[in-house]
Amino acid sequence: MSKSAGAAARPDLKRLGAAVLFGFAVYWLLPRSSSVAPEGRLLLAIFAAAIAGLALRPLPGGAVILLSLVAATLSGALEIEQAVSGYGAPAVWLVAGALLIARALIETGLAKRIALWFVQHFGSRSNGIAYALIFSDVTLATMIPSNTSRAGGVIMPITRSLAELYGSLPAKTAGLLGTFLMAAVYQGEVVASAMFLTGQASNFIAADIVKSLTGYELSWGLWALAGIVPGLLSIAGLVWIVSRLLPPEIRHTPRATEFAREEIVKLGAMGSRQWITVGVFICVCSLWMTSTLHSIPVAAASLAGAAALLVSGVLSWDDVVGQASTWDIFIWYGGVITLGNALTEAGVPSAFAAAVSGALGELHWLPLLAATLLVYFYAHYGLASITMHMLTMLPPFLLLLLAHDAPLGLAVFLFACLANLSAGLTHYGTVPSPIFFSQGYVSFADWWRVGFLVSLWNLLVWCTAGPAWWKLIGIW
Repeated sequence: MSKSAGAAARPDLKRLGAAVLFGFAVYWLLPRSSSVAPEGRLLLAIFAAAIAGLALRPLPGGAVILLSLVAATLSGALEIEQAVSGYGAPAVWLVAGALLIARALIETGLAKRIALWFVQHFGSRSNGIAYALIFSDVTLATMIPSNTSRAGGVIMPITRSLAELYGSLPAKTAGLLGTFLMAAVYQGEVVASAMFLTGQASNFIAADIVKSLTGYELSWGLWALAGIVPGLLSIAGLVWIVSRLLPPEIRHTPRATEFAREEIVKLGAMGSRQWITVGVFICVCSLWMTSTLHSIPVAAASLAGAAALLVSGVLSWDDVVGQASTWDIFIWYGGVITLGNALTEAGVPSAFAAAVSGALGELHWLPLLAATLLVYFYAHYGLASITMHMLTMLPPFLLLLLAHDAPLGLAVFLFACLANLSAGLTHYGTVPSPIFFSQGYVSFADWWRVGFLVSLWNLLVWCTAGPAWWKLIGIW
């Protein structure tokens, strides 16, 4: 290992210390509650330190959560069996299996082929290119539970290539096409993340939180059905909005369809590895969509898909063990489930909700829902992660609304989906945002201006058409 690599691997002790101090502050400064079990206060402090660690990143996310579990065990807040229990949760293995299938989609070139197909058929105009790339992302979001993999591995590179095809480069010529495309496609990315359980990994955390607090199950099929109508409406409007805020100088783009056609030719005919991956993709998605009609658990379907790719040779075992991002997500996700469940059992979210509910009195659930949604959504200006957003704000806000008799399904989907949509506000709202922003096509001021104005459209759609659609299909 080189000296620079070794230096890069060292933890940032100052940031680590800051996270630990934050945990101590939570332990000593927050008022005690008789409804919270004694170990709950300690767990809350450890959880707070973990969230601070995920924000400050003195170590990778998986390492931060692992340290938190060790601290919880050594302090006596959790038994070792409890500390590792999250890694037996089906949702953790569902995500792991889906990420391995995602690797096959990307490595075989199938994901790129899907994106290019959309551009070839719908990319003759600038708005058409944006829609093509966004709907490519939506298609991939049905299976790939990593917005980073979709954005960084597939969507953004094609977006940049199409901008450069028309001589649109960062700085002086960005306005030709690239500025519009980067802003519009990123805003579409956050909508794609909100439309499916597999839109990004934190959605599984939301599903686990909701199930542990209320018993309500957010299945893949139910989330997809709930998200499809407001998602499509949101996408339809946001591309038009961005085209008015950042109008591209080039509107007619026939070379984009030629570029896509040529790139597909370069990929060659679909080989056996791609056809097998297509078959696995369709089979797993079909099992997820029809989970209420058979007894096959969705996690088992996900792992079966990964196993089929191994047996067929599309993936090798070296591919599996070498997928660092998959196992990093596995570690932090399983640990987060453990800490979240332990906090719930200790009564921490319920105590918060009861305290706030008591202060609000008999306020009707509808104005309370409107007020909390605005706070919940725009609090993301201070957050750099959808995961942190859901972990810190979803449990108490959801319990607060339910204490005031808000409809369960309505509250669940609004909070789960809006956490994703709020990531469109800033250039640090979720991992793909700096990937797009760092390309240099969109200025800081324009990124935030677009983010805020598109957020108004998203809130309008998801808080009006969304509930109307959910009422129609019986969610509430």
